Amino acid sequence: MQEAPHVSRGPVVTPVRVVIALCLFSPFVAMLWVGSYAKVEPTLIGVPFFYWYQMAWVLISTVLTMIAYRLWQRDQRTRKASDGGASR
Repeated sequence: MQEAPHVSRGPVVTPVRVVIALCLFSPFVAMLWVGSYAKVEPTLIGVPFFYWYQMAWVLISTVLTMIAYRLWQRDQRTRKASDGGASR
C-alpha cells in the first residue's frame, strides 16, 4: 500500500509565536511613540528623561530579542520533533 505524500504545514499561529512577535514589536512601538518620552523630567543622574529612556530601551530590546530567539529555537525544535514523529 502506498503512503500519502507528506504535506508540509504552512505558518501556524501559536501562543509562543504571538509572544515572540510581541517581544520583537514592542521596542518599535516604544520608540515610535515619541510623545510618551519627549520630556526632560525626571532626570537620572542629571541626564534628561528623553535620553535615558532611549538608552534603557537599547538594553530592554536586547533582552527581548534574546527571549524571542530562545522561544523561536524551542518552537522550531518542537515543530521538527512533531513533524519527524508524524512522518515515520
